Amino acid sequence: MAVATELAAWAAELIRRPRPDAVREKEGPADIVTDTDEAVETHLREALTAAFPDHGIVGEEYGVTEGAPDAPHWVIDPVDGTTNYAHGLGWCSLSLGLAAPDGTPLLGVVADPWRHETFTAIRGRGARLNGTPVQAASHTTLTGHVFLTEWAAHAHWPGMDPLLADLADRHCTVRVMGSTALSLAQVAAGRATAAGIGSFHHVDGLPALLIAREAGAIALPELPSYGEPLLLAAPGAAKEATEVWHKHVSPLP
Repeated sequence: MAVATELAAWAAELIRRPRPDAVREKEGPADIVTDTDEAVETHLREALTAAFPDHGIVGEEYGVTEGAPDAPHWVIDPVDGTTNYAHGLGWCSLSLGLAAPDGTPLLGVVADPWRHETFTAIRGRGARLNGTPVQAASHTTLTGHVFLTEWAAHAHWPGMDPLLADLADRHCTVRVMGSTALSLAQVAAGRATAAGIGSFHHVDGLPALLIAREAGAIALPELPSYGEPLLLAAPGAAKEATEVWHKHVSPLP
């Protein structure tokens, strides 16, 4: 955690720094990368390899570096919310985590450069925000509260539209902010009563998933496979959130 939080602070400072940043397409106009994405991931890879030479690394920009057999691996999304970052919108994050060989999350860090906030968790030891313990909200309903979600890149995902309509009927306000890691982390902080995404990616989802679970949030499923939908909810609102989720997004078998 000491290494991870030091790297998060370094990355947050670089992301905040005004700099001309070339924007390039990866797989399409809505899938972009900047020099900052690449610089952050390159530095983190070098630092993590130096500190933990046996560990593997999975990164958003540079893919998989295999570690030693049965060694844990790091997951990195250097700028989760690159579209926001590239357009000058102050809502993006660094997502950094450590997972066991079977994918079980062991450590998670999500750093918000713009609000100077760093969410952290170690498996079994609770969640913290800037070093202070946090808990999921005590709300017992979605009504009157906030549900966070994200597009699948630039597009709606299966079940998203009827889900949003149902939440609106319940007077639950939905926000689409533009960073999966940062949106999921808001459930841990008690700011959002629930959050859901249509396609789970480990580089931007695993650290925040651990942080939210360590803050007491209910996750459905507890550890999604790649591309599987994920729901997080405050414990008191989990029953209602799960019913809505199963109705529109992930039906019961």
